[in-house]
Amino acid sequence: MTDTPARHIVIAGGGTAGWMAAAALSRFLGRAWRITLIESETIGTVGVGEATIPPIRTFNAGLAIDEAEFVRETQGSFKLGIRFDGWLAPGEAYIHAFGAIGRPLGLLPFLPYWLRHRMGGGGADFWDFSPSALAARANRFGVLEQRADGPPVGLAHAYHFDAGLYARFLRRYAEARGVERIEGRIVSIERQAESGDVAALMLDGERRVAGDLFIDCTGFRALLIGGALGVGYQDWRHWLPCDRAVAVPCERVEPLTPFTRATAREAGWQWRIPLQHRTGNGLVYSSAHMSDAMATETLMANLDAPATAEPRLLQFVTGMRDRAWSHNVVALGLSGGFLEPLESTSIHLIQTGIAHLLQFLPGEQDAAERRDAFNRQMAHEFVSVRDMLILHYHANRRPGEFWAACRAMAVPDSLTRRIALFREAGRVVRFNEELFTEDGWAQVMLGQGIMPGGYHPLADQLSEAQLAEFLSLAATHARRQADALPPHADFIAAHCAATPIQTERAFA
Repeated sequence: MTDTPARHIVIAGGGTAGWMAAAALSRFLGRAWRITLIESETIGTVGVGEATIPPIRTFNAGLAIDEAEFVRETQGSFKLGIRFDGWLAPGEAYIHAFGAIGRPLGLLPFLPYWLRHRMGGGGADFWDFSPSALAARANRFGVLEQRADGPPVGLAHAYHFDAGLYARFLRRYAEARGVERIEGRIVSIERQAESGDVAALMLDGERRVAGDLFIDCTGFRALLIGGALGVGYQDWRHWLPCDRAVAVPCERVEPLTPFTRATAREAGWQWRIPLQHRTGNGLVYSSAHMSDAMATETLMANLDAPATAEPRLLQFVTGMRDRAWSHNVVALGLSGGFLEPLESTSIHLIQTGIAHLLQFLPGEQDAAERRDAFNRQMAHEFVSVRDMLILHYHANRRPGEFWAACRAMAVPDSLTRRIALFREAGRVVRFNEELFTEDGWAQVMLGQGIMPGGYHPLADQLSEAQLAEFLSLAATHARRQADALPPHADFIAAHCAATPIQTERAFA
């Protein structure tokens, strides 16, 4: 009796998306599937996505990756949130901090109690109750640790890292678990006549790689999902008008901040991402409102340290595929869609796609229902992130033609309803396990100047003295958590300092 041959997954393209898929599939599928990844060293990768959000920790933990080793190998640093400078108006700033803010009480989250305090003339800032926000402000960091004599000490966190080094790290991981890497360029795609499925990829040198399931990680080119299968693309530039970016690395900046910085500019925004060996910088902008030359000049004039490479330009169309899974092809990363990295969601959307693929992995018999469920899940993920990004642009009081157009634009109904619900009484509703938490939405709403006109009536069940005591305890807990942590740079030096390297990677 012979064993049933292993089914074959072929990953087209490497980079962050390809090697994340290869690593996860090799970890969880074992010998049930054979996994091959095809990439060419002559094809560059965009390299965006060095700033992440907390779910990346779940991905790494699922692969049993040691955090200290990972941070060392990727020249990484830690991240407690994203600071938005000038988004509401010049001179204004707020942070979208990770983790909980305050404590729930009874049937209510913390926000209604803070709103009652604020509307009663109280002066405490919402972020005074966030350990992550307070620690970020003081450039402190520590890993969450459970104590026997009390609540956990530490913060919800994510990472900044070099995406190229992360891909190399995952490549070593995947190849050690049996993933075969083939060096080569895809020159054509062979399809089955009857089903229309992809049968094989034809490579240079007249090589043929057949498979059962294909994962398209070919970036903006989308050779399989777009080129071969012709799946359409939803253009969202009428809501997110930025369509270009220029990026450049600079020398490491001190202090080593545990947050990403996003600074509003004349016709877009500038990112700054601190790594151990360098700082990633870029300007995302609307080509209808700013020329490439002006964008480059603006970026270079606002670096915090000398540049270490020449600026690179990138053009993109914000949006997503009509279907991320069509026939036997699944699109991950840029081939499935692009949302600018304002909320650091690029790598998360790859991670989410991999998780849903494992959830709906095809069996011996094709099932359209599985594909449909996957596509609905991925569409929901993209739409919820899209709406969060639109919120940043739409709710602003900045001067200038670009920002006035963003204020005046009609936004999706899903976001209109969200804003109205929050404006009425500070209510936030999450749908279908969406990415952003209630506290996340509240921070951006408040930071962008949307102040509720009321609060949940159950918050009035506390007396004035009880409310004051409740808020005082919450603020004290947050402050003590932040104050107990070491400086961010000291934590890295003690636990996960990397060997200094030189790099010419431009994109952050």
